[in-house]
Amino acid sequence: MTLPPEDESRSVGCAEQGSAVVDFVLVVVVLVPLFLGIVQLALVLHVRNTLISAASEGARYAATVDRSPDDGAVRTRQQISEAIAGRFASGVSAGPVAVHGAPGVRVVVDAEVPALGLWGPAVRLSVEGHAVEEAAP
Repeated sequence: MTLPPEDESRSVGCAEQGSAVVDFVLVVVVLVPLFLGIVQLALVLHVRNTLISAASEGARYAATVDRSPDDGAVRTRQQISEAIAGRFASGVSAGPVAVHGAPGVRVVVDAEVPALGLWGPAVRLSVEGHAVEEAAP
């Protein structure tokens, strides 16, 4: 005995009830970790670029005529503290270096950036900024 056409559609619809929930869960299981991974990568790259910018700024500041490398390290710590957080500014050092044969200043920033969530295991970053010293007039 076969069902009339309207009865077949009702029986097929009943069999597929709840399948939207399963489809949603299967898609969310893939998309949420992907989205969180992209956000975390963006966070790490933002911190890295900010540290590079602060190190370069500190080196340029220390390379002026009336400044010392220690002044550049202080300026770098200040830049990092204002831009992201003071905890990334703990490993700042500065000193003289030769830049293409000319006297210069190098600022090094060592920091640990969380690579998995805000409190997860950390990735160690080391960035440098260089600048040629200004000549005294």
